[in-house]
Amino acid sequence: MIGNNVEEVSFEAYKKAGEDRALRLENRGPFRRTSDGLLDPTILENYWKYGFYVLENVFGEEELSDLEQDINSILNRLPTNSNSKFDKEGRLALAANCKAKNLYWSKPLGDPWGGSSFGQGRHQAKMEEPKPTEGSPDEIVFLILGSLQFSDACLRAYGHPDLLELSAAVNGEDFVPYTDGLFIKAPGLGASVAWHQDGITHWDSPNWHQGSHGFNLMGQVYGCTAANGVWVIPGSHKIGKVDIKNKIANAGTIYFPDAVPMICNPGDVVISNRQLLHGSFANTSENWRVTVNMGCLPKSSVLGVSGGGIVSEKTVYDEAHIAKRSLPIAYAIDARRKRFPEETPFIYKPLAHKNILWNQEARDSMHDYSLLDISI
Repeated sequence: MIGNNVEEVSFEAYKKAGEDRALRLENRGPFRRTSDGLLDPTILENYWKYGFYVLENVFGEEELSDLEQDINSILNRLPTNSNSKFDKEGRLALAANCKAKNLYWSKPLGDPWGGSSFGQGRHQAKMEEPKPTEGSPDEIVFLILGSLQFSDACLRAYGHPDLLELSAAVNGEDFVPYTDGLFIKAPGLGASVAWHQDGITHWDSPNWHQGSHGFNLMGQVYGCTAANGVWVIPGSHKIGKVDIKNKIANAGTIYFPDAVPMICNPGDVVISNRQLLHGSFANTSENWRVTVNMGCLPKSSVLGVSGGGIVSEKTVYDEAHIAKRSLPIAYAIDARRKRFPEETPFIYKPLAHKNILWNQEARDSMHDYSLLDISI
C-alpha cells in the first residue's frame, strides 16, 4: 500500500472515516461508580453492546512513567536477532533462560500470522505488507508474552483495583487469567495482526454466550491511533464464528467499512471482548504503540475444559492448574499495595483466604509462569 499515492490517500480517508465512527460510539469515559460505590452499569451496558469500552485515564503520570521505564529496559534487553541469546551489549538477553516461547518476531511491517497455522489457523487471510524503509532491521519483536516476570510495573498494572473490579463484574468473582504480554508497534516497523477472533474452544458449545471467551484489557502507554491501533467490528462478539475470508471477499478489501479503530490517550485502558473480530495494520506511522495486554476468563469456561496449544501445552484445566496460574493476580495486588499505598486494594475472592505476598520468593516463582497460560 505504501508508495502508491492514490492508495495512500485512500488509506488516509479510511482511517479518518473509521476514527469518526469510533468517536461517535457511546463506549468511552473514566471508570465510574454509582453513589453506593458499585461499578456504573452504563459501562457494562455499552461494553456488552459494542464489545469494547475505552476507560480513560486509568494509569496516572506516575504509573505511566514506571511503565515506560520498564518497557525501555525490556527493549534494550532484547536479543539481537531471533537466533541469539544475547542483547546488543553482549548480556544474556531477555527470556534467554525461559522454556516458554516469550518473544514473537516478524519482518518489519510484516504479517507473520495471516494465512498461517498459528493460533489454530484463526488468522485466515494476510494483511498488506508495506515495504519498510531502507536500513530497517531484518526482523523485529512485536509481541512479548509472560511480561509480568520481566517488569514490576506491568505486574502492578495487572493488580489495578478498578481493572480487577471490572474483571469480576464481567466474568464473575472467580475469574481466572489466561495470558498477558506486551504488543510492540514501533514506528515504521511494527507488524500487523491479521483479522481474527481470539476464542477457540466454545464456538459450538450449547452454552456459548457473548462472553464465553473472556476479554482483553489493553493498557496504552503512549496512546493509540487509527494508524497504529487495533481495529474492531463493533458488536461482532454476539454473532458467533465469522467466516473472515468470505467477509473479505464480500467487501472486496481487508479494509472493512464497518470497522472502527481503538482511539486512546496515554493511560487509557480498553476492555475488549475476545470474540470481537479484530486486527491491526502495519505501523507505517511515526508513533509508538505499546499495549500492556492482560486478560481474564470466566471460570465456568475454563474448569474441566481441554485447552491450550497456542501459548501453552494442551491440557485439561483443573482446580490446581487454575489456582497456580491465578497466583500472579495475588502477587500483583500486593506489589501494587506497596507502590500505591493510598489505593484500596482489590480483594480477589478465590485467593483471599491466603496470605500471599510479593517478595523474592514470589519473584523467583514467577519464572516461566506463562507455561501455565490458559487458552480457550
